[in-house]
Amino acid sequence: MALCCLAFSLFFQALHAHVDFFTSIGQMTDLLYTEKDLVTSLKDYIRAEENKLEQVKQWVEKLDTLTSTATQDPEGFLGHPVNAFKLVKRLNSEWADLENLVLQDTSDGFISNLTVQRQHFPTDEDQNGVAKALLRLQDTYQLSAHDISAGDLPGVVYKSRMTVEDCFELGKIAYSEADYYHTELWMAQALRQLDDGEDSPVDKVTVMDYLSYAIYQQGELERALELTMRMLKLDPTHQRANGNMKFFEFQLEKQRKVEEKEGTARQLDKRDVQMKRSKDPLPERRRYEQLCRGEGVKMTPRRRSRLFCRYSDNGRKPHLLLAPVKQEDEWDRPHIVRFYDIISDYEIEKVKELAKPRLRRATISNPITGVLETASYRISKSAWLTGHDHPVISKINQRLEDVTGLNMDTAEELQVANYGVGGQYEPHFDFGRKDEPDAFKELGTGNRIATWLFYMSDVPAGGATVFTDVGAAVWPKKGTAVFWYNLFASGEGDYSTRHAACPVLVGNKWVSNKWIHERGQEFRRPCGLSEME
Repeated sequence: MALCCLAFSLFFQALHAHVDFFTSIGQMTDLLYTEKDLVTSLKDYIRAEENKLEQVKQWVEKLDTLTSTATQDPEGFLGHPVNAFKLVKRLNSEWADLENLVLQDTSDGFISNLTVQRQHFPTDEDQNGVAKALLRLQDTYQLSAHDISAGDLPGVVYKSRMTVEDCFELGKIAYSEADYYHTELWMAQALRQLDDGEDSPVDKVTVMDYLSYAIYQQGELERALELTMRMLKLDPTHQRANGNMKFFEFQLEKQRKVEEKEGTARQLDKRDVQMKRSKDPLPERRRYEQLCRGEGVKMTPRRRSRLFCRYSDNGRKPHLLLAPVKQEDEWDRPHIVRFYDIISDYEIEKVKELAKPRLRRATISNPITGVLETASYRISKSAWLTGHDHPVISKINQRLEDVTGLNMDTAEELQVANYGVGGQYEPHFDFGRKDEPDAFKELGTGNRIATWLFYMSDVPAGGATVFTDVGAAVWPKKGTAVFWYNLFASGEGDYSTRHAACPVLVGNKWVSNKWIHERGQEFRRPCGLSEME
């Protein structure tokens, strides 16, 4: 056991820098092996305890028979000198041995293993991050709390149900964020499961206490009052419920008088109320969520008929003459092209192998300060790989140059990203805008002229790349890549390339991308004559 502890101690020292587990499914897999080791350690502890109890049981059975016989005629029993000797011996030494056996701590190995590994367990931030990811998925894909709790998600292989405690915990996290919309959804789900007879240490009154307050905060006084009255039937002495009932009755009467005076009743859109509270950019946010669900894609049949598939050797490039690449037009404006069979399974696994130890929480550049920082709207981990790391990376870089015809010497390193639970990257531009003149100044290679994006895994549900301004959606397909220009030939930014990575609903999303810069492309992509060309 000590050797096991040492091995895992060294393993976790290697992972010590890996914080924010929830931002990368790839690194969360390590936690499964951690838990498996703890279960093995716990089984060892149980076996040791069972062995100890079996010895105690045998001792008791033996003495039970002996003492029953002896106490029927104590003097006669002790009249035998051997019995007297054995009684003194038992009480003087053998019972002491039994005491040591009972007091023996068989949990040392398990406790030491657990103590070592707990230092590297997920934190409160991870738990809150996963909870918020579930709420984000619920909104984006319009999932009911009932379906999520029942584990009914599209594409799932390992179905898992949520308990009352799980629903209650999710509601509490939403409550702590003053997110009363989701507090209501999940406290209501917890209450439904309690009403259906599920056993739980969480009681109905506690759940209804949170639920009634969340409903009140959203302006539904009648429902809040009804729920409070139900609470009082279960617990007539509940102090807060008694106070709330009087307050709700007073506020309800006051509201009725206002409505009678105005002649109208307010109609509330709870989602709108929640979004306004969180200062969410409502129009783009809704468009983004629609596209993530596959709704609102703006491609008419006539436009679709103008998109083509082709084999290309990109002007008879030597590397492509015998094996031209497969191209498919995904969108016309901006022109988005998908390449098929552009990266092999071996290359994908090698890239993931090289990247995984280096994965760190993905950052964004603050548009005001230019400082790299983490953000709640980018949930993933990323790593950067160069041609010096492995010949496979050099080979990939050369392939990109052959296929695009652009110079890779001034491009950024290959960025590998693994998305976490509900992993996403909300709408953004890849290029620097005019109000960000110093966006890539340190690189000295100009603006990002184009983006190349490899899909290195299939995603059973969610995870699309969507372009919010034009209504385009591109879905992950393992072994493919998409390419588009961020700048017009004139050097002006193409604002129609504003895009986002939708939350991953089910699955594990791995991508890698190459941002190609202006410098070195002067003769490969000459400047256009008009600003928007």
